[in-house]
Amino acid sequence: MAMFEGWVLLILGWAGLALTAWAFVDALIRPAAGFVAAGKLTKPGWAAITGLSVVAVYFFGLLSFLGLPAIIAAIVYLVDVRPAVRGLPRGNSW
Repeated sequence: MAMFEGWVLLILGWAGLALTAWAFVDALIRPAAGFVAAGKLTKPGWAAITGLSVVAVYFFGLLSFLGLPAIIAAIVYLVDVRPAVRGLPRGNSW
């Protein structure tokens, strides 16, 4: 039974790391003007938050004091900020 729990925690840890890395890379590739136009925190702000989330999950683990807020920050970015920034048109509209 302990072996099964170990595997579950390992899989959840890797999934949390993948989630935070996805949020970080997505924050880096979005145009900076989109964050301001959507009324969200700036691109450097979200890049720093999601980047620190990756570091927290990698070094401290998913279920640590820093891991859980890191996962929450990545989820907030992916659920709230990403759709708002993604829905804006790119480039010049003329």
